[in-house]
Amino acid sequence: MSLQFEPIQIERQREYYEFLDVCPEKASDGTFLNLWGWSDVYGLEWAWTPELVWIRQTSPVEKYWAPVGNWKKVDWGKTLGLHFSGTMSFGRVPETLLQIWQKSPGLDCDAQASRGHWDYLYSMEDLVELKGNKYHKKKNLLNQFSKRYDYLYMPLTMDNIHQTLQMQENWCVWRDCASQTALDSENQAILKVLNHWQSFHRLMGGAIMVETDMVAYTIAERLSEDTLVIHFEKGNHDFKGIYQAINQMFLQNAGQGFSMVNREQDLANEGLRKAKLSYNPIGFLKKFDVNCHCRGLT
Repeated sequence: MSLQFEPIQIERQREYYEFLDVCPEKASDGTFLNLWGWSDVYGLEWAWTPELVWIRQTSPVEKYWAPVGNWKKVDWGKTLGLHFSGTMSFGRVPETLLQIWQKSPGLDCDAQASRGHWDYLYSMEDLVELKGNKYHKKKNLLNQFSKRYDYLYMPLTMDNIHQTLQMQENWCVWRDCASQTALDSENQAILKVLNHWQSFHRLMGGAIMVETDMVAYTIAERLSEDTLVIHFEKGNHDFKGIYQAINQMFLQNAGQGFSMVNREQDLANEGLRKAKLSYNPIGFLKKFDVNCHCRGLT
């Protein structure tokens, strides 16, 4: 029985989160913001069954992502055999789901680590307090920013979204987004999210103002009871220490109740990997490219 894929609809986000909330391991890819925000870039679609929400990428190549739901209550050999034939290929599969598949009767799976898609995990306390030698440079840059500029931190709300849109437009001029595919795609996703800010149920964000100008912003959401995920973070490089400032100030103001921070993946970008490693992750949410075959199927 083939799955019936359809466009990802913002009206179904609450229903979708019921599936994500019972997922044994929650990757940043599976948040509604990422699926809907990046749907135009990746041609993302979803299909619904009683147990799972299935995700399909159609651009630039067709590929299935890890389905979302309570993986532990699924008969995977039967379920995959029902919806697919031959070898099934999935990307962005969290390690917990891979282990479940590898132990499922009637299912043979081969996996290859997709390092560029691993989520970086950090201690909330570490990123707020920036204690010790390993954070000395970060703390120093934060202090330089705080002493040099007359700034104001504020949460993102509908009252300042227009300023956030203006800052994103300026940032893309500074970085010449139009000439870089990755930045241009990200800009499309950011603008789509900001222009529908009032429609999201779990988003939060923060911004730093210097005089009348927004010089940094961040967009995040609750991923689980103990984890906050950072989706986007932008700063004006003319202000020394701006990224250290928005990172620390947002978590200090909005991170209460969370013990972990997920800062998403590096997409195998060397500069981004170096930057994320410099904040001393305490672990990774590992993901894999997986090919599975149901024994008995041809």
